[in-house]
Amino acid sequence: MNFLDKLVGKKQAFTTSDAIQKLHEMEFMLFKKQEYLESKIEKEKVSLVKNASKNKSAALQSLRRKKRYEKQLQQIDNTLTTIEMQREALELATTNTTLLKTMQNAATALKKTQVNVNVEEVNNIMDSIADQQELVNEIANAIGNPVGFDDDIDEDELELELEALEERALEEKLVEIPVLPKAPTGKIGKVKKSKDDDDDDDLERLVQWAS
Repeated sequence: MNFLDKLVGKKQAFTTSDAIQKLHEMEFMLFKKQEYLESKIEKEKVSLVKNASKNKSAALQSLRRKKRYEKQLQQIDNTLTTIEMQREALELATTNTTLLKTMQNAATALKKTQVNVNVEEVNNIMDSIADQQELVNEIANAIGNPVGFDDDIDEDELELELEALEERALEEKLVEIPVLPKAPTGKIGKVKKSKDDDDDDDLERLVQWAS
């Protein structure tokens, strides 16, 4: 077993969740290393400024260390970028796999639910429901219609009887109106109206109203 196998644990079967967790741990470790190198670089900058004019040899040593730390920092930045991309890819793959399994399970459940149902059976059930509803309506209409009351009545006979009653009422009304005497043809002087004359006038207006 080589060094890389020992590092990643070749014989250990990592799940996707384990791999994502390990990548998170490596990111955290590299972030700490990054902070350490940045502090070392700042320290060498201070030493470089301090010795630039006083101690050239010390200034050169500080510059070499600063360059070396900056190179290591760049390598860590590149490694962090790679690890971050790999972790995001694993997380996306895990999400897609979970989503796919969920959709597949839902499709299987739907198929099991409809295994004993087909369109023809559904149509037959709906037709049966419609027939039963129609029967209910017919029964309700039959119950609502009166039985044996108007079956023997002729509408034409009713119309004739009604016309006869109207004519009889009109004749009785005409009989009740008295026949007025003819008016005299000679010249009659103006006389004062009596109570009987007033009654005659009322009767005349009544005749005019009835005609």
